[in-house]
This record gives sequence, structure tokens and C-alpha cells, in this order.
Amino acid sequence: MAMPKCPANYAPLTPITFLERTAALYPDRVSIIYGDLRWTWSQTMDRCRRLASQISQLVSVGQTVSVLSPNSPAVYEMNFGVPMARAVLNSINSRLDARTISVLLNHSETKVLFVDSQYLQIVQEALRLWFSSPDAPAEKPQIIVIEDRLDAGRISFKTFLPGWGELMEYEELLQSGDPAFPIQWPLDDWETISLNYTSGTTSRPKGVLYHHRGAYLCPLITVQAWGMADESVYLWTLPMFHCNGWCFVWGMAAVAGTNVIIRNVETKAIYESIVKHKVTHLCGAPVVLNMIANAGPHERKPLPGRVSTFTGGAPPPPSVISSMEEQGFSVIHSYGLTETYGPALVCTWKAEWDRLSAHDRARIKARQGVAHMGLQGATVLDPSTMQPVARDAKTIGEIMIRGSTVMKGYFRDEEATRKAFEGGWFHTGDLGVLHPDGYIEVKDRSKDIIISGGENISSIEIESVLFKHPDIMEAAVVARPDKQWGESPCAFVTLRESGKGLTADTIIAYCRNNLPRYYVPKTIVFCDLPKTSTGKVQKFKLRERAKALSQSTGRSASKL
Repeated sequence: MAMPKCPANYAPLTPITFLERTAALYPDRVSIIYGDLRWTWSQTMDRCRRLASQISQLVSVGQTVSVLSPNSPAVYEMNFGVPMARAVLNSINSRLDARTISVLLNHSETKVLFVDSQYLQIVQEALRLWFSSPDAPAEKPQIIVIEDRLDAGRISFKTFLPGWGELMEYEELLQSGDPAFPIQWPLDDWETISLNYTSGTTSRPKGVLYHHRGAYLCPLITVQAWGMADESVYLWTLPMFHCNGWCFVWGMAAVAGTNVIIRNVETKAIYESIVKHKVTHLCGAPVVLNMIANAGPHERKPLPGRVSTFTGGAPPPPSVISSMEEQGFSVIHSYGLTETYGPALVCTWKAEWDRLSAHDRARIKARQGVAHMGLQGATVLDPSTMQPVARDAKTIGEIMIRGSTVMKGYFRDEEATRKAFEGGWFHTGDLGVLHPDGYIEVKDRSKDIIISGGENISSIEIESVLFKHPDIMEAAVVARPDKQWGESPCAFVTLRESGKGLTADTIIAYCRNNLPRYYVPKTIVFCDLPKTSTGKVQKFKLRERAKALSQSTGRSASKL
């Protein structure tokens, strides 16, 4: 039976309602801690309205507002203030080079650029490259500088960008904004709320479009899955530019919690913040967990309570999970991509697993898990037939996802969008298996599988064994061209201080005792692993090194 849709029974879903509700219900509760700065939720709402009032005068509905900054209160506010004006927020990875930044500013059609004073030099070069290119826009974007008081080495923007026209400073902009600005609600929850670019480890980054509906559902579901509640205290070790902080920028407003923001993610700052502010939750890629797990005695502090830790990306080695839990961190593993608003699968914990040994618990927690409640489905399919693989934890297929927390598509790239959604599923490009209990485990990126003598070898499985070695801090495995086998495993290893005397032969012997013979790396390279700004190992660079090794030497060990 058809029924009318009206304001009384329908409103587009949007995370802006989280801030509106919390500011009204808990106006005096602390929303943000940043150094010695404290904001309450009513103050955050006031500042976001002021920002929205100014944004509405600078851009039209649907136009892009970009920000280049480390984690800061200003970036948090933009995640609400920009959509309150029905504009689109593009948070730029703050560790990119000037060339890439210029490409993203151009592709996103940026109309306003907020830039932290720390990045004025790189922005100056990015702007020069952008406006010297053939497809530069006719009008320059408005530049607004965030003069961060915690950045002691900041540069005066008034003298650093000469000839750019009138520049504004963020706090001055807010002071002249309207605290009573009426929120410009989306007309439909399919409207775009943000534009996030993929890491671009193998190709030019793609612009991922988020809609208000997904930005509403994902944080609600994730905070529920994580057990967050009123007065949770969240430490920002995850970059806010990464999938809008895995949507926790909006999720923390939903639970009326407190955001503890640190400008630089360092082990000492992490422990000090946890102790001082009684942090209950934090997120981070495995590289952050590895940093915490390997903190020195002078950096560690006894935790005031159990800290729930959400991680994603490559499977964290069981040894890292065990080390974290011994210190008082409770680790939950998730899996997702920029295209899925961050977390999509969660290794939902079952009470009966508490009785298992620490090793077995860590092994289970390294699995990626099951779809959260915002998805209609997540499974492992044979990409050639689009049929599910056997639930035997052995048969490899491609992980595919669909539901309301999957992106709208790629900005200005219809062909890539079509390919990504072929067959009615979002193709992740990740290979995995299905366990008998329905839990998914990632085995590799499709391009990272090593094919040696016709056998498929999972680089992740070799890495997991290497991580268990007490003298190995980090490891990454890629294919090296092999005249006899086609490809053979090549392991890049970073040693702990205790492992300075470790040799390639010793590592190879260790692998022989813990892996099938054809899995054992033939080459060991000692080096620091190249990573993206979000902590992902750049395996394409390692593959280039491995290929160069095959062309230049037959040695089984190298130092780069």
C-alpha cells in the first residue's frame, strides 16, 4: 500500500544529527581535548555552525572543500561544518608530496582549501604545479590557514604565500561566523558528504564518494560492535583524513564521548594520553600496534584500565596481538577499504573462545571476521563464476561486499565504478578463504599471491611466521622472478635491536622448520619497509627491488 512521505515520517539519514542531539543533551560534556585546550559539545556545535555559515558563502551546494592538516580540532569540526553547508569535504593525506597534492586538488575541483601552517611550504609548491598545468581552473581556490598553536615552527602565512590574494586564518574566520546559522540538511541521504582518495600505492589515487546514509550507518554500527558507550574516551592515533577517521569523527558525537587529539602519533604521547585522560578506546593500523607492542621500558606506562583497540589493514601478527593484550590492550580486528567507509568486516568475538590459549585466541583475532550490520552481504566468491567458495578455510576466492556502507562510486571515473560493481557486488581485489563458521580470512591481495612452480603461495602466511621470530620486528614478502620456478618468495625484514647478528641463513632455517618447503623464502633482504602514510607496506616498491635483485645478483641475502 502506497503511503505518503512527509517530514513527520521521513528525514534523510545524516551524521549531522549526532552532533545536534549530543550538543542539546550534553552541552557541558567535554568533546575535545587537545593539549591544554578543552571544548564542550555545545562549544563544538557553536564552532561548526560558524564554520558552516562561512562555507555557505564561499561555495555552492555540492562543491568541494579540501583540508590538508594533521589531526586537530579544526579538522574534526570540518567533518560537521562542511556538510552543514551541503558542501563536500575532501580530507587530503597530509604526508603526500606536492605533485600528488596538486593532482588531487585539481581532480577534486577544490573551491576552498584549508591548510595547516605546518604544510604551507608543500602547499605553495602544489599550488604552483596545479596552476602551471594545462587544465588549471580559471579561478583560484580560497586559501584558509589553520595557525596551530601546538606547532612551534609554524610559518607566517601572510608572508609565505605572496601574490595569492587575501588569505584568511581559521580562528578569525570562525569569529565572524554565525553561531545561529540554520543547518542546511541534505535533501536526500544519497547526497555526497565527503570525497576520500585511496592510498594510491599502485596507481593514481581514485576519489571515493561517501553518501550521508553510509556516513550515518557506519559509525552507529561500528561503535555498537566495539561496545562504545556514553563517556567513552577515544584517542586519535588514526589519521582523520583516512576514511573520515574510519567514521569515528561522527561516531564519537553519536556516543557523546571525548576526543583526545594528539598532533603527532608517537609511543610516548600515546601512553601519556592514555594515563592522563583515562583513554578507553583507540584505533590504528597494524604499524601503530607494532609500535605500541615494541615500546621501550622508558616509554611504557601502566594502563589505568583496559584499552579497547580497533585495528584494520593487513592481519596483525598473533605475536603483536599477544604482546598488546599482555599490556592491557584488548584487540579487535576489522577489515575494510576506503570504498567501504573503513571497517566492513569485524572479527566478532564469541565467549567460548575465552577458554582458548593465548596463542589460539590471537590466531582467531587475526581473522577478518564477518560483515557488520550495515552490510547486506560479505563473502568470498570465485570471480569467474561469482559463486561462493567452499567453507573449508582453503579454497581461495575474492572477497566481495554489498550494502548501504559501500561507496556511491569513484568521482569522475565511470569505467572504474562499473568494474568495481560488476555482478552486483563490490570487488575488493583481496583474496581470502571462508572458514566453516562463516568467518572470512584474508590471504592476500590478488596481485601479491606468489605463483611458484604452479603453486599459489600466500605472502601473508609467510609474514605471519616471520613475525613470530623474537628478533624480527617487521616483515613483508613479495614474489621475486625465478628462472626455475617462475617466482619464489623474497622476504624483506626489519630486525629488532636484539637481532643485529641475525643472518639470512638463520632466518631461512627458521622458516624451513615452520613452513611448507615451497613456502620458504629463497631471498632475505634486511631493510626498513617502505610504507604509505596510513601504515600500509608499499609492496609494489618491494617487488621492484626483488626484480632488480634477480637482474643483478643471485645472492640469497642483501642489504638495501
